[in-house]
Amino acid sequence: MERIILCFNVVYVRLRYGPIFRTNVAGRPVIVTADPEFNHFLLRQDGKLVDTWSMDTFAEVFDQATQSSRKYTRSLTLNHFGVEALKGKLLPQIEVMVHKTLSNWSSRESVEVKSETVTMAIDFAARQIFSGDLENAPLKISDMFRDLVEGLMSFPINLPGTAHHKCLQIHKKVREMMREVLRKRLAEGERRHGHGDLLDHIIEDKKTETFLNEDFIVQLMFGLLFVTSDSISTTLALAFKLLAEHPLVLEELTVINEVLRLGNIAPGFFRRALRDIPINGYTIPEGWVIMIATAGLHLNHNQFEDPLKFNPWRWKEIQPSVVAKCFMPFGSGMKQCAGAEYSRVLLATFLHVLVTKYRWALVKGGKIVRSPIIRFPDGFHYKISERKN
Repeated sequence: MERIILCFNVVYVRLRYGPIFRTNVAGRPVIVTADPEFNHFLLRQDGKLVDTWSMDTFAEVFDQATQSSRKYTRSLTLNHFGVEALKGKLLPQIEVMVHKTLSNWSSRESVEVKSETVTMAIDFAARQIFSGDLENAPLKISDMFRDLVEGLMSFPINLPGTAHHKCLQIHKKVREMMREVLRKRLAEGERRHGHGDLLDHIIEDKKTETFLNEDFIVQLMFGLLFVTSDSISTTLALAFKLLAEHPLVLEELTVINEVLRLGNIAPGFFRRALRDIPINGYTIPEGWVIMIATAGLHLNHNQFEDPLKFNPWRWKEIQPSVVAKCFMPFGSGMKQCAGAEYSRVLLATFLHVLVTKYRWALVKGGKIVRSPIIRFPDGFHYKISERKN
C-alpha cells in the first residue's frame, strides 16, 4: 500500500518530541500525549482529574451538556443503537439498506463513495431518530452535513466566506428543520400515532425530565446525526481503497480494526485538567488542555510493527492489553462512544455484502490527506458492478 501522507505527521512528531510534549493550538497551550500508559490513566480519571473539553468551533456548534444530560444521552443512544437494538431490529434493516444502496450504485457509471456513504449513513440514522419526518424537506439533510464537517475543523473566524461561517449557517438551518419536526410532533399531542422512534422516546421522557427543553432536544438529534455522518463514511471510503489494493485480504475479511487503526478518523480527543497533574517530573497545570493523540497510538511502531502498512492479519497476534491501551477509534473509558457497536455492525454488514456480491474499480481520485482529519480531496470515484458468479 502507498504510504498515507499526513499533514500532521504524528510518527515524525512522536520520534522528535517524545510521547508527551507541549505545543500550541490556535494560540492555546496544549499537552499532546501519545503515551499508552498515561492515556489509559487519564481516561479513567474523567470527572476526577480531567473532564471533556472541546475546541471553540465544536463548542459553538455542540452546546455544552451537563453531567445528567450526558448520562441521559448515553442511555438513550444505547437503547436505540446499542447491542440489544441491533439484535432486535436494526441488523435486518441495515442489511436491507446496504443491499438497496449497492444495487443503486451498480446502476450508475461511477459513484464518489465518501459522499454517497454520508447520504446512506445520515438517511438511515434519521429514520431511526425521527422516522420519515424530513423526507419532503426543501433541503436534503445528508447534503448539508457534508459541508458541515469541513467547517468544524476550521479556525473559528465567523466572517462571510470562511469555512467556519458556512458551518454555522448550515448548523442553523439543520437545527431549524429539526425544530419544525419536534414542534409538529408535540402539536399532535394525544392524536400522535406512535412511530416508535427515538424522538417518540424523548417526547415521552419530556414529561418527567426537566432538562428536556426544545433547544436540548434539537441539539440532541443534531448531535446523534453528526456522529454517524463522517466516521462511518470515511472508514468505508478508505476500506474501498485498501481492499482494492490488497485483493488477498478478500479471502479472509478481517479488515475493520485495521481500517479504523489506519483511518484515525479524528486525530485525537481532548480533556481539560481539573487540577495539577504530575507526570514524569513535570506538572500539567490545572485548566490546561490535554490532547490524547489517538493517531500517535495507532501508528506507534512499538505496538504495531510497520505501523503504516495495511496488514489486517496483525490482529490475530495482538495482545488484549495492547488493544485496550493503544486502539481507541471510538474513544475509551467511561466516555467511549455509545454508538461504537452500531458503527462496527454497519461497517461489517456493508463490507460483507460488498465483497460477496459486488466488484469495484477506481475511476478517478484516490488521494488521501489529513488536515487535520482524514480527507480525500479528489474523492474516491468507483465503478460498482454486481458479481456474475
